[in-house]
Amino acid sequence: MFDSPHLALVIRTDIFAGSGDAENKVDLPRPLPILPCLASVTLARMSATSRRQFLEQCAGAAAGAWLLPELAHAATASAPDFKFPSAARDRVAVAAYPFREFIVGWKAEDGKTPSPGAQQIELKDFAAHVAQKFKVHKIEPWSPIFPSTDAKYLEQFRTAVEKAGSAVVDIAVDARFSQYATDAAEREKALASSKQWLDVGAALGSPSIRTHIQQAKDSKPDVGRAADTLSRVAEYAAKKNVVVHLENDDPVSEDPFFIVQVIEKVNSPWLHALPDFGNSLAAHGEDFSDRAMDAMFAHAYGICHVKDGEVNEQGKAVHVDLERTFGILKKHGYKGYCSIEYDAPGDPYQPTAELVEQTVRFLS
Repeated sequence: MFDSPHLALVIRTDIFAGSGDAENKVDLPRPLPILPCLASVTLARMSATSRRQFLEQCAGAAAGAWLLPELAHAATASAPDFKFPSAARDRVAVAAYPFREFIVGWKAEDGKTPSPGAQQIELKDFAAHVAQKFKVHKIEPWSPIFPSTDAKYLEQFRTAVEKAGSAVVDIAVDARFSQYATDAAEREKALASSKQWLDVGAALGSPSIRTHIQQAKDSKPDVGRAADTLSRVAEYAAKKNVVVHLENDDPVSEDPFFIVQVIEKVNSPWLHALPDFGNSLAAHGEDFSDRAMDAMFAHAYGICHVKDGEVNEQGKAVHVDLERTFGILKKHGYKGYCSIEYDAPGDPYQPTAELVEQTVRFLS
């Protein structure tokens, strides 16, 4: 008898009686995905030898499932099958990125931090803060503001999120290595980074991560090399049951049509697009942005970024047509989360609150 929460194999003793008057059965209280004996199996017509062989096979497979539970999961993880909520407000998340200056420990690119008084929120308490401020129970943390990724901290983080009645629905991951670099060593570092954050996502119970495609110093964007690296990322993602998303962020390395080419070449259910409402608009204008959103939402799965505007490289504010963009979202039957990522100078609280309510209305 196995003493495991994953497995119990109960064998009726009348199997060994050798009588053909009654059915002899192997009963499994809970189905196991990798066992050949998933249900009660009739053994009445088996000889004593074949019954013995059958039991040995079941016991061997059961032991494998008990000792390697991840193997059982991997056997069923051919594609993600997350059940997204249907209620509009339950589909809304709040990204941590707009609130980075309020998170304890954040440092700007120049290494400076805001005044100590400004940083009042521990990242692990961000979910409770969002629930209180916006009545939203989904969050999207940002990798640079994680104080740690060790197992102890991630357990504390997950516990705090669950205590708030909330959930992590994506992690926006920034990385320093390019998936399409000519240098194979750099591509391996990009792969290792993605694997690390997939582990983090799995530990926090997140259905997905957003991985950044960094510009390469030695190459222009290359679909083949990017797809080769990201296909291996997708293979690992399947083992972790965490989807990987690519965002139209950097106008060079994350051009939306380049991203679509990469996704289509990889052709994995574990690699999808993350449409950002404002990034392509800021970089290329309205017509390009509409075509980008159409192409990205055709490959979206679990997360998109909602914003009502962006400031372009010339310092000019551009404004998103929310009604038109949500129309594209609905056209493609998108069922995933909408993460509010206000991205403009100034206090993010009031604009985020307004975007939350607008998003709820558009999703209703």
